[in-house]
Amino acid sequence: MNLRHPLILASNSPRRQQLLREAGFSFEVYTEQVDESYPASLEKMEVGEYLARKKNAFYSKKLSDAIIVTADTTVVLDNELLEKPANSKEAFEMLSRLSGRSHNVITGVCISASDGLDAFSVSTRVTFKELTNEEIDYYISNYKPFDKAGAYGIQEWIGMIGITGIEGSYFNVVGLPIQEVYQRLVKYRL
Repeated sequence: MNLRHPLILASNSPRRQQLLREAGFSFEVYTEQVDESYPASLEKMEVGEYLARKKNAFYSKKLSDAIIVTADTTVVLDNELLEKPANSKEAFEMLSRLSGRSHNVITGVCISASDGLDAFSVSTRVTFKELTNEEIDYYISNYKPFDKAGAYGIQEWIGMIGITGIEGSYFNVVGLPIQEVYQRLVKYRL
């Protein structure tokens, strides 16, 4: 799909890149590291959108005359953020907490262009079956989910065998609510 301005996806996530590509968009990828700190007083459900806005502001200063897409996905359980695990122990603890329970996956997205900024969040409710220690260990050993909030990827083995319910956008849990992003980007068509 041809847009009026170059499209930039500012994200290290191969999953976001794949979703945007499969939705028919041509784009460049920028992957500079952006500070992902946020105010402790911020509501947990708002962190993803806050970080997407922060990342977008960083790139907007450097890139003019472009449409810039930034995103951040968070996992919230009992009003606590489950961020990216630092190691296998943290990943095991997170997946054990998610086991047999429901949680929210929220992706904040920010799209900026010369004519303004559009920021929004999409939330999806995900439910896991009771996971065994062996299943958790197998997943961590074989999939190394250290780059994923909540220590899992829905599109990977743990999602296939462990997720019993999903309310909302599957693609949001993958990392980008592509249906919503598509609707907001088509207004920039040639």
